[in-house]
Amino acid sequence: MKILIADDDQISRMITKAAVEQSGHECIVAVDGDSAWQLYKEHSPEAVVTDLMMPGLNGLDLCRAIRAAEDDSYTYVILVTSHGSRKDVLAGMEAGADDYVTKPLDPFSLHIRLLAAQRITSLHADLARYRSALTEQARTDPLTKLHNRLKLAEDLGTLDRDYCLAMVDVDNFKSYNDIYGHQAGDAALISIAATLAGEVRKSDAVYRFGGEEFLLVLRDQQADDARIVLERVRSAVQDSRIEHSGDPDGVLTISAGISAFTDGHRAGTEQLLREADLALYAAKASGRNRVSLAGALRSE
Repeated sequence: MKILIADDDQISRMITKAAVEQSGHECIVAVDGDSAWQLYKEHSPEAVVTDLMMPGLNGLDLCRAIRAAEDDSYTYVILVTSHGSRKDVLAGMEAGADDYVTKPLDPFSLHIRLLAAQRITSLHADLARYRSALTEQARTDPLTKLHNRLKLAEDLGTLDRDYCLAMVDVDNFKSYNDIYGHQAGDAALISIAATLAGEVRKSDAVYRFGGEEFLLVLRDQQADDARIVLERVRSAVQDSRIEHSGDPDGVLTISAGISAFTDGHRAGTEQLLREADLALYAAKASGRNRVSLAGALRSE
């Protein structure tokens, strides 16, 4: 572990540092509470061994600052007191300390507490990884591995500059499932999802909207530029040559409808989604395997 020692007494620092290093840990040393706080922010140690009384931030203030700054990580804090009075110990625990030792420091006592610190911080690190994985899983479509509707709702709330939404639907997909079966249908959706994701910029995003529908969010795009992107996407899907005997083109194709959040049309996300959906319907009605702009519909 990386361990921060905070103590204004030189002899106490030397004894604590020797005990920490003898236990096999990396040591960072601070001579007062203020420098300890700076070193904590710079190095993010797994454990802190801090004296109660120090210039600048005292041990209690340092504990409170550490607890307030923590996010997914956890720092094990051991408070060092001169007398181990119940009042000092209670104040330390209420401030966020996990354990305490008394001066003069017993290296064995500190070693035992560092073993507990290693176990606790390891468990917290595991929990943080699990939480991160679950958060990602909750926002990922299990079939295509694209973002899902939950992630879409979160991301739409962060958009405040020009962008376009493109609603994409796989043409004649019901008949594809009827002819080839749902397992083949799933494989086709996975392939199309990969094509969509591969044809947009890293700053853009692709979501599975539901069934055979996808939604593309194209950041910093005007409608005409978005149309060029979607025409490229449409061609890429067609060129992937996923055979479909029930489609006039003989392969799976997509249709798309585009809406735009730009100067002169600062519509809300719900309206933009409706406009993209109507544009998609117009593309379908015009013969499928094509791209339609919501702006063109409004001008008609």
